Amino acid sequence: MTAASESTARLILEPWRTNCRVTRLLIENLPQTIWTAPIPGMPRRTIRMVAAHLHNARSRWIKTLGVPWGIARPPLVNLHTVTRRSLIAALRRSDTGIEAVLRLGLDAGGEVPPSAAYTWRNLPLDVGHVMAYFVAHEAHHRGQLILAARQLGAQVPKKATDGLWWWQQPKGRRTRR
Repeated sequence: MTAASESTARLILEPWRTNCRVTRLLIENLPQTIWTAPIPGMPRRTIRMVAAHLHNARSRWIKTLGVPWGIARPPLVNLHTVTRRSLIAALRRSDTGIEAVLRLGLDAGGEVPPSAAYTWRNLPLDVGHVMAYFVAHEAHHRGQLILAARQLGAQVPKKATDGLWWWQQPKGRRTRR
């Protein structure tokens, strides 16, 4: 890889890794008391279901954009029974899977190669748009989870809400990737 392409890869992959870190931080710190609570105004969806959706959406995108090119798809989690611990483990696997899709696009000159499975066709497949879409999707649901927690009267720890804005790894704080 040339220095320029390595620099471009960092510009895409590091923000994705940051996104993954803050998503996991929030999920790890959602109060257990609300894990199975219905989302206010959406009685058929629970906090757990929205949290699990983050991984399952990634898994489905990996299936669509990555599996045809040899990228392993992590299994879906059960929206109704997944534990926080198993969801965090699943998120780590889908962190890596989406990163592999992004790297596939970087290695292919900046475009994720289209696959027969990609029928939506509303998302441009340049790696910038692909990464931005995934980050925006997760940011939307992180906000949804925080709002729902507040509506349910639960306090999300300050380290988690502040952590959503730690776009640089704080000095002295190391989290596993």
